[in-house]
Amino acid sequence: MSCSDDTPAPADALDSLDDAAAAAAFRRLVRLLRHRSDAANIDLMGLAGFCRNCLGDWIAEAGGMDRETGRAIVHGMSTAEWKARHHTPATPEQLRRMEESMAKNP
Repeated sequence: MSCSDDTPAPADALDSLDDAAAAAAFRRLVRLLRHRSDAANIDLMGLAGFCRNCLGDWIAEAGGMDRETGRAIVHGMSTAEWKARHHTPATPEQLRRMEESMAKNP
């Protein structure tokens, strides 16, 4: 999108990022999310509007696989195992923050 009808939109540097660099950064992000099990998905949703499950779903969509396979890649284990190890029920405040945050997403 541009500011006026005759001004082209500026190029997004992300689109010119080398795939190897993007892949390395992505793997680092996933490994950090695996390590930081104390950062609950509901809190990630409340702050950033996405969580591990979202990231797994994006992988599944991009890679032509089912959602559970994509999520397992991010979790480093099945979703059921991740939930058994790390999931705690969301509080009403966490749910409210998540809803507010999600409303900001494109």
